[in-house]
Amino acid sequence: MAHRTPPGSSASHASCLDLWREKNDQLVQQAKVAQDSGLSPRRQQLAQDALEGLRGLLHSVQGLPAAVSVLPLELTVICNFITLRASLAQGFTEDLAQDIQQGLERVLETQEQLKARLEHGLRGLWDSVLHVSSLLPELLPALHHLAGLQAALWLSTDRLGDLTLLLQTLNVSQSRASEDLLLLLKTWRPPAEESDAPLTLQDAQNLKGVLLTAFAYRQGLQELITGNLPRALSSLHEAASGLCPRPVLVQVYTALGTCLRKMGSPQRALLYLVAALKGESTWGPPLLEASRLYRQLENTAAEIECLELLVEALSVAHIPEAPQLLIEVELLLPRPDPTSPLHCGTQSQAKYLLASRCLQTGSLLPNPVWQRMLQNITWTCWPCCWMAWSQRCLELLFQATPTDKEQGPASSCEQGCTSDVALQQLRAAALISRGLEWVASGQDTKALQDFLLSVQMCPGNQDASFHLLQTLRRLDRRDEATALWRRLEAQTELPQENVAWSLPLYLETCLGWIHPPDRETLLEEFRTSLLETCDL
Repeated sequence: MAHRTPPGSSASHASCLDLWREKNDQLVQQAKVAQDSGLSPRRQQLAQDALEGLRGLLHSVQGLPAAVSVLPLELTVICNFITLRASLAQGFTEDLAQDIQQGLERVLETQEQLKARLEHGLRGLWDSVLHVSSLLPELLPALHHLAGLQAALWLSTDRLGDLTLLLQTLNVSQSRASEDLLLLLKTWRPPAEESDAPLTLQDAQNLKGVLLTAFAYRQGLQELITGNLPRALSSLHEAASGLCPRPVLVQVYTALGTCLRKMGSPQRALLYLVAALKGESTWGPPLLEASRLYRQLENTAAEIECLELLVEALSVAHIPEAPQLLIEVELLLPRPDPTSPLHCGTQSQAKYLLASRCLQTGSLLPNPVWQRMLQNITWTCWPCCWMAWSQRCLELLFQATPTDKEQGPASSCEQGCTSDVALQQLRAAALISRGLEWVASGQDTKALQDFLLSVQMCPGNQDASFHLLQTLRRLDRRDEATALWRRLEAQTELPQENVAWSLPLYLETCLGWIHPPDRETLLEEFRTSLLETCDL
């Protein structure tokens, strides 16, 4: 009868250890090949296969009782699995915390201290494991690596209190009393791995750099929002000097520009914003901040130019680079907050900001820019945009020279409309639209001027006359309102002249929104109020 090695014996572990290690190294190499494949289906397939391979390897290792001789490899496989899983998912999931917990329990299993996990949860587990590690120095590199992943998970979920306690325990020989998380991350010294250690996707030292950069940026941004500018500046400088991928560096430089602008150093702020705009990346936040900076410096031309570029930048679809199959800074940052100074909004919001600033400063934009701005924008919620559009329309319409060209038989001008008549109607419509915006903002006196001009432009235009009548009533100018009412009453009893009112169909469709809702009701209401006044 053949002799079999009993499961869990030291011989069984020794015979499997080399095979498991070889499999781990092979899967790490496969993941690195996938990383170099760029954005391609092959990359995704290779990475997914490597992940499933690590999952299967972990099940094999943990299928045997825990052994101190195998724990360094087992913890390394756990770290590789968590790193690849989080990078593919672009975030940490709850089950990854369970993988960390299981690894810690396996360490305590070798020391017969499993009851510790029932007392204080994951925090109690870490305290117990790190206490035990003083007796098992061969586990320290892998344990610190796993602690780095635990720190990343807690940082990404804002469990900063637990993270502080963990780092204090890791730094027990240095600065346990400190509660400064940035200082604790700086003083954390992960032990160097042995040259013959199993391969890792990302070592503890690199993970420390990612944690330090991510926390420094998060803290700097928070201090910037709350107004603690000196501390914000210090933290953001720390982040800028760390492991910053290009997209994050753009955000850090933009935040530094914001901080320095608020601290009264516009020239230094401008240097950081210029640096943020160099290279191919997301340009929205630095352009918006540059417009704020130029506005503060009262450089209107440069401010408007930045806003124009912002509108253009937000119209370009951003193609992200393939993420590294590692724990990166982006994974540890909070989700974009609309209240953040780095939030540049949507293209429509940028168009609104540009239009409102042009209106406030009296600036004009080239025609192509206005044409692009008129596309895909919800004019009704934003009155400033509509006002700016009306202003620009008036400028263009009063510069235009009518020219009649021969029209084909299917032309909508066959009703007798000429380009001169159409132009006059469009000018009147632009004046009416601006007048309606003055009404909406409670400025009836300004609205009255536009309605009077529109009546002078097209004396037979009843839309202008009715809006003028309503405005005169609100301003309590009864004599003028009564005279205008009598003219309108007379006009309603006569057929309208075709030449004065016939417009191309497309213009009727576009101008329909300026028609008063119910003219007859308005005239009747005015007649009633007039009779009541006479009775008094």
